[in-house]
Amino acid sequence: MTDVALSGSPVVLRAHGYEAAIASVGASLRSLQHEGRDLVVPFATDELRPNYRGTTLAPWPNRVVDGTHRFGGEELQLALTEPDRGHALHGLLSWTDWDIVDAADDEATLTATVPAQAGYPWWVEVRTTFRLGADGLTQTVRATNLSAAPAPWGTGPHPYLVAGDGALDEWTLALPADTVLEVTPDRLVPTGLASVASDADRFDFREPRVLGAVEIDHAYTDLVRDADGRATVVVTSPAGTGVQISWDGECPWVQIHTADLPAGPGTPGHRAGLAVEPMTCAPDALNADRYDYDAGLIVLAPGASHEAGWTISVR
Repeated sequence: MTDVALSGSPVVLRAHGYEAAIASVGASLRSLQHEGRDLVVPFATDELRPNYRGTTLAPWPNRVVDGTHRFGGEELQLALTEPDRGHALHGLLSWTDWDIVDAADDEATLTATVPAQAGYPWWVEVRTTFRLGADGLTQTVRATNLSAAPAPWGTGPHPYLVAGDGALDEWTLALPADTVLEVTPDRLVPTGLASVASDADRFDFREPRVLGAVEIDHAYTDLVRDADGRATVVVTSPAGTGVQISWDGECPWVQIHTADLPAGPGTPGHRAGLAVEPMTCAPDALNADRYDYDAGLIVLAPGASHEAGWTISVR
């Protein structure tokens, strides 16, 4: 018998005051620290990863409503991996044991292949690289369509950011987004876009302010970007410590989740961090034709590739 850690094979990167631990199951960011301070909610090497914490989402982020979609004239049914809501959640590689193909002190690359299967009849090769630099931890995800037919594609990360000591309710959020995707309260099915000003107390963080008791599990778009075309979300603690995640135009959406769990306070992980998930496409993007806005679904031609990336750094 071989003693295999529940999170798979470990890789640890160290450089520029950062330490990042990568787990091969789901190509997951297991922990990220700067000078010993957590920047994301961690989990242990020999711990079954809590839900989707830190995983790489592919070939779609977020959910496919009812697990059904239509592509190339064919009606397709995915396995329902979010049974309580009846959706297909966060792609097909989150519980795959990725291959570690290269590892150095400051960089590691993992690969996995989405096999053609019921609901997603395409072969897509996925390659992700984690690199530590003076600017923090950058992850890139590159997908290549190995099939003879076009394939729908989307990706994103799932980190839970940690501003510092204290409760999430005391942290300050800066979120430069003008528009929020409204959803049904029970199943989080998209219903349409709205200005964040339509429910400013809950959704508008264009000017940094304390999160308080607000509960959010929504996607945002119409992101305000800097001169280099990057959007940045920042979370800071009352003590002034903080963390940020930034990304370029390949991700026009970002999901924000205050990590509220159904069982509420006292449940491990409840409001332990703020999930900030840059996404190449909107929730339910595989059903883009259902909506009157651009869901951002990428269609990979045979042999074509797409790459996106994001950077987490200390503040």
